[in-house]
Amino acid sequence: MKESIDGTKIDRLSKSLSTDSCPLVLDIDDFKGDFSFDALFGSLVNELLPSYQDEETASSEGHITISGNDSVPNGNLRMPPDAGKSAHGQLNALFPEVDALLDLFKNSCTQLIDLRKEIDGKLNNLKKEVAVQDSKHRKTITELEKGVDGLFDSFARLDSRISSVGQTAAKIGDHLQSADAQRENASQTIDLIKYLMEFNGSPGDLMELSPLFSDDSRVAEAASIAQKLRSFAEEDIGRQSITAPSVVGNATASRGLEVAVANLQEYCNELENRLLSRFDAASQRRELSTMAECAKILSKFNRGTSAMQHYVGLRPMFDVEVMNADAKLVLGDQEAQPSPSNIARGLSTVYKDITDTVRKEAATIMAVFPSSNDVMSILVQRVLEDRVPKLLEKFLVKPSLLNPPPMEEGGLILYLRLLAVAYEKTQELARDLRGVGCGDLDVEGLTESLFLPHKDSYIECEQASLRQLYKAKMEELRAESQQSSESSGTIGRSKGASVASSLQQISVAAVTEFVRWNEEAVSRCTLFSPQPAMLAANVRAVFTCLLDQVSLYVTEGLERARDSLTEAAALRERFVLGTSVSRRVAAAAASAAEAAAAAGESSFKSFMVAVQRCGSSVAIVQQFFANSISRLLLPVDGAHAASCEEMAKAMSSAEGAAYKGLQQCIETVMAEVERLLSTEQKTTDFRSPDDGIGPDHRPTTACTRVVAYLSRVLESAFTGLDGLNKQAFLTELGNRLHKGLLNHWQKFTFNPSGGLRLKRDITEYGEFVRSFNAPSVDEKFELLGIMANVFIVAPESLSSLFEGTPSIRKDAQRFIELRDDYKSAKLASRFSSLFG
Repeated sequence: MKESIDGTKIDRLSKSLSTDSCPLVLDIDDFKGDFSFDALFGSLVNELLPSYQDEETASSEGHITISGNDSVPNGNLRMPPDAGKSAHGQLNALFPEVDALLDLFKNSCTQLIDLRKEIDGKLNNLKKEVAVQDSKHRKTITELEKGVDGLFDSFARLDSRISSVGQTAAKIGDHLQSADAQRENASQTIDLIKYLMEFNGSPGDLMELSPLFSDDSRVAEAASIAQKLRSFAEEDIGRQSITAPSVVGNATASRGLEVAVANLQEYCNELENRLLSRFDAASQRRELSTMAECAKILSKFNRGTSAMQHYVGLRPMFDVEVMNADAKLVLGDQEAQPSPSNIARGLSTVYKDITDTVRKEAATIMAVFPSSNDVMSILVQRVLEDRVPKLLEKFLVKPSLLNPPPMEEGGLILYLRLLAVAYEKTQELARDLRGVGCGDLDVEGLTESLFLPHKDSYIECEQASLRQLYKAKMEELRAESQQSSESSGTIGRSKGASVASSLQQISVAAVTEFVRWNEEAVSRCTLFSPQPAMLAANVRAVFTCLLDQVSLYVTEGLERARDSLTEAAALRERFVLGTSVSRRVAAAAASAAEAAAAAGESSFKSFMVAVQRCGSSVAIVQQFFANSISRLLLPVDGAHAASCEEMAKAMSSAEGAAYKGLQQCIETVMAEVERLLSTEQKTTDFRSPDDGIGPDHRPTTACTRVVAYLSRVLESAFTGLDGLNKQAFLTELGNRLHKGLLNHWQKFTFNPSGGLRLKRDITEYGEFVRSFNAPSVDEKFELLGIMANVFIVAPESLSSLFEGTPSIRKDAQRFIELRDDYKSAKLASRFSSLFG
């Protein structure tokens, strides 16, 4: 489009230049639209400069090269002012079209100036016209604003008027409505007075009533009017009874209204019965619309309570046959002992059937009764007060704690398990019924009330059950022990094993069973005690039973093990002989002593097993307390600390028995060590003859026997004891062994060879007691090794032995006195100053 416009301009200019020599005429239209100076310039010079178009292509930046270096970017020639005519002549020679171009440019410039003036004139005229039009417009706007303000005022007045008229109309409407209501009330009052007069006739005379009260199609209206009349009459009688009947008319009116009330009551009863009969007939035919109509009318009588109760009472789910079927399904064979698992399955089935039935009834109730929530409340209440209790009482009989049922019949634990199952399943039923819908009925509270007689003495029953279970378990263990003892016969009696063969050992499995009973009881406490304080109290009471049972059981087990140690000690004492006995008697006594030693060793091992199992039992109880009990006691201040104190107190008796038994074990071991030393140690062990044969570096037979015995018997102590108990026991035993060896060696005299033999025995004993991990015992045996040197060194070197260890001088003096050269070397006088 631009090219066509420019082409038109160029053609027009070219034609004006070529047709005549008149000056170029520029038009305003030439500058409209997309104006291009290059196009205008080209249209002016194309006729005069045919080569312009070719040069225009070569000069991409718009420069026109004339000659030499005198060209400039805008195409003008640089001429000094004094160039004058000579330059003009040269230009004419070089550029012959210059004159024509100058004329053209001057003419164009003149026309452009004229055009600008013309345009300026038009612009001035336009400005004046715009100013005039703007003034007219402003005046018009001002007049319009005044008119609009007037319209707004008119509209405001109109709106105010409309509002006033509307308010007046509303008042008139209210008055009319009030008048109509008063008229209606007056009309109804007239009718009610007429009806009341009809009922105010003779007592029991209902034959002269208006057709309204006998028309089956207007039963709802008749019921509503009868209820209004009865309410009015009863209120009037109530007012009359408050104020003194001083006027005869009042008394007469009162008597008249009493007749009306009696007749109205009789009529309402008759009408209600008629409606209930119609309701029952419709119910049998499943005509929900008729049932709903009757229920709506019956709701005017005592808010429909009689209709609701009547409907619920006739439900088949409350028939005796249905309840008997429930009991048969839950209990099964009446003669068999009920099983908690079977009871749980039976209750689940029955309760599911009840829930499904209530859900189906809810659909009917929603469609029939206007107050469906009230009917659902009555239905669910009937379920929880009639059907469920009659089922529970078939198998849930509260036992007597003074004369509890024997374990052969299930004991108290069976009752508690059945109670827990029934409570849990009934709670589930209550939640399901709440989901189906039961109005404002407190289902949870009603369910709790079913079990209140059982929960009142629940914790006492739980404690009695735990005691009954413990007693039955002890009888079972005693029977098993007796049977085992009888089956073993007299095997091992010759070796003294019969002392511990009949011992009833502590059973970790039995303690585990105690804990399992307690864990089950705690779970029932959690079920029956939702409040944290009550739960903590019940759990603590149940856990105390466990502490008492475990404490009694392990203490008795330890005491039985101690009794075997005591019997073994009695056997040892029985075979202690004097110094002057025959060889035959001595041999018999030695054989009996061997049997007593075997009995002591067997009793020792049995006691260590008892201690080990006692520790395991206590650990099981502590673990149970940490995992299951402590978290339930924390909500109550002081309960956790009190239970920890009770646990420590309960185990103190077992600790006392264990301590005494361990002391007896030490006595048993040391008695056998002393027996071995006395029978196996020979005088020649420490006074080897000087026959030129080299000294014997082997331990003595007595030492070997003692170490072998200790290694054998203490194996059970290493496995049966742990921690501080093990450390204290071995330390005490090591100290006693050290003391016993010192007393034993006091019976012998030693020469240097015997001293070497003694030092070898001490080394053997020291290496053995090093397994005790008792530093104080190790130190004592190391000092024994040092003191044994008093038998080896020469008399003059004795004083140097104790320079670094002055603490053993007293024991060393006793050892020096045992040297065979003590008197011959006059060592007493030589060391009197050292040991004085």
